[in-house]
Amino acid sequence: MPAGGTLTRATRVRALLALAILALSTFLALTQPIRLGLDLRGGTQLVLETRDSPTTAADRDATDRTLEVLRRRVDALGVSEPNLTRAGDHRIVVELPGVHDPDEAAEVLGRTAQLTVHPVLGTAPHGTKPTNGDRNTVLPDASGTPLRLGPAALTGAEVRRAEAEFDAERGGGWSVGLGLRGTGERAWAQLTGQAACAAAHDPARRAAIVLDNKIISSPAVEPSVACGTGITGGHTQITGGFDQHAAQELALLINGGALPVPVDLVEQRAVGPTLGAQAITSSATAAAIGIALTALFLTVIYRLLGALATLALACYALISYAALLALGATLTLPGLAGFVLAIGMAVDANVLVFERAREEYAAGRGTRPRTLRSALTAGFRNALSAIADTNITTLLAAGLLFAFASGPVRGFGVTLCIGVAASMVSALLITRVLAEFAVARGPVQRRPRLTGLAGLGRVRTWLTRRRPDLMRHRRRWLALSGATVLLATSGIAVRGLDYGVEFTGGRMIEYTTSRPVDAERARTALGTAGLDRAQVTTSGDRSLTVRTERLSTDQLTTTDRVVDELGNGAEKIRDELIGPSLGDELRRGALIALGLALAAQLVYLTVRFQGAFALSAVIAMAHDVLVLVGVFAWLDKPVDGVFLAALLTVIGYSVNDTVVVFDRVRELRTTARGTPFPDLANHAVLQTVPRTINTGMGAVFILAALAVLGGDTLTDFALALLIGIAVGTYSSIFTATPLAITLTQRGNDNTTAPRRSRRPTARRRDPRDNGARV
Repeated sequence: MPAGGTLTRATRVRALLALAILALSTFLALTQPIRLGLDLRGGTQLVLETRDSPTTAADRDATDRTLEVLRRRVDALGVSEPNLTRAGDHRIVVELPGVHDPDEAAEVLGRTAQLTVHPVLGTAPHGTKPTNGDRNTVLPDASGTPLRLGPAALTGAEVRRAEAEFDAERGGGWSVGLGLRGTGERAWAQLTGQAACAAAHDPARRAAIVLDNKIISSPAVEPSVACGTGITGGHTQITGGFDQHAAQELALLINGGALPVPVDLVEQRAVGPTLGAQAITSSATAAAIGIALTALFLTVIYRLLGALATLALACYALISYAALLALGATLTLPGLAGFVLAIGMAVDANVLVFERAREEYAAGRGTRPRTLRSALTAGFRNALSAIADTNITTLLAAGLLFAFASGPVRGFGVTLCIGVAASMVSALLITRVLAEFAVARGPVQRRPRLTGLAGLGRVRTWLTRRRPDLMRHRRRWLALSGATVLLATSGIAVRGLDYGVEFTGGRMIEYTTSRPVDAERARTALGTAGLDRAQVTTSGDRSLTVRTERLSTDQLTTTDRVVDELGNGAEKIRDELIGPSLGDELRRGALIALGLALAAQLVYLTVRFQGAFALSAVIAMAHDVLVLVGVFAWLDKPVDGVFLAALLTVIGYSVNDTVVVFDRVRELRTTARGTPFPDLANHAVLQTVPRTINTGMGAVFILAALAVLGGDTLTDFALALLIGIAVGTYSSIFTATPLAITLTQRGNDNTTAPRRSRRPTARRRDPRDNGARV
């Protein structure tokens, strides 16, 4: 180690790498625009599912062709920056920023637009049911008269251009002009030439224009058209009492072309622009407050190095933001929460390093003096294993979110992955460069207490002096854990789970009203209006949510009218529709994600540790999951996609705490062979408690700010994580560790020996314990 203030070659290389990463991140942040999800900028998202038609299978190719037709329709709508993507073989996700009427958008995009033109053979008796066949087609016209139609003479594929037209001279109103091409021009002349041969009032003098098996116009051929000649020139008009909007919509559908296969609307989300702006503002404010409190906490605990770690956290935010831009990822509301939450991961890595450096510096007093630089280097080296394990377990949970979740929750998984990677760069590269530079300065070396490494801290000092034997009562801790799970899960049996719309299917509409509205009064008013199955909840003073089954257009209009009257004016800020089949699929996917998360953690921990440790960690995770779900049942909070994101994050956090303890147990077993395993486990718990407390406090500051300022969605998300942190901290110490001791002893582990008395006859010196007994 070079003397004085000289930096090592490795430190200089790290410094250059850190500067390069920060320079690139700054460039991206200044030059690339951020892509905001619809829940942040407002708009409509539709998920359409293709299905088989009598003639065409809804395979990947048909879905791709359907996507292109939808893209032309969206372009014709004039939506700025639309996004259409295929999801799997049968689904298409359509994002329409700025479109706040999802029902109208779904109506335009979802119609198959099968345009055909038929000769009219005559009328059918009144009461004849509509039929649709190659030779026998009966459909009612605009007046309700059933018409017998011949085979289609031409289709929409032979239309060159459709355009909405207004006849101002003759007062004919709006119509749709059709320009025909190729065989369509000749077929139209032949069709109208045959119709012109019929008498003036004969139905056979008409031509029926059919869209999606519905006659939208059946004009009669004018007397001026010659029999056998028909209308030439390749142009005609569709009339039918259109207004401007209807004429433009019909022209749009014809120009876009027919969908190759029918589509069903399985998911629909609409967010008002004010809600997105409020979410960004509240989340940014919560992030600023949470980071400020975390920075203050780190500075108080770790002094100079804590302040430098805060600077590294600011760099973490820049790197995460730049990575989001570089990947072209979309920032959603849960993703914004994941972005803020990953700050806690960066804090965790810094705390692990600083606590290990404190131990190394304290252990080096007397016989083997340690310098600040050597203690810091050893701290980074010894903490690397625990940091890697904790981050990998979090990445497993985030990866499962991306694989099995949908919509904005997938954005949370992406952002969390980016945040974990950025936290590693922040803690292991930037913090290390800043810390090594600082401890190499002469004034700092002369005042080691300034760094925060010269003392073990009050909690560690108290634990070292008192050495409580927490694991002596392990059966009591396990019994308490079992009772906690029983009490929490009884809420599921007593209250049931309030599944969100994502998992049940149906419609959820959220309004903000001009005055407070009582939920019971709104429920009664909706029931009187015919919506007796609607569920109404309120939050805050002027927020009202209506959950019900699928609504028709008339029912939706009625709902809007009732809420508007009750609230003296209401603005729709969120509208979500989930089909029942998709709800079942999402619920199944959530259970698969949860099961795979537990299985993946079990496999990883078995590889990294031994079977007893892995099984204990997974049981502790299951404990945390059941307690969190049970608490939400007792609180009557919704179990939805955002809760799933929180639940899988809690799994990752729970494993993080447990892994840190088990990593220390594994390390102590190599330095204190022959020591009874319960003593080793108890000592590992006492050594890692300061890290657990300091990391938890850093995350609590951020989550508390989100809970207070983040709005309804983020409040429930932050509440779930706060509960999860508390339960996870408890379970890592008082569930996983006692269980590991029990399983190890039952398995006759080779390190297990009869338990010694609490006062051993000899002392073994642990270099990390400053003389404490092992």
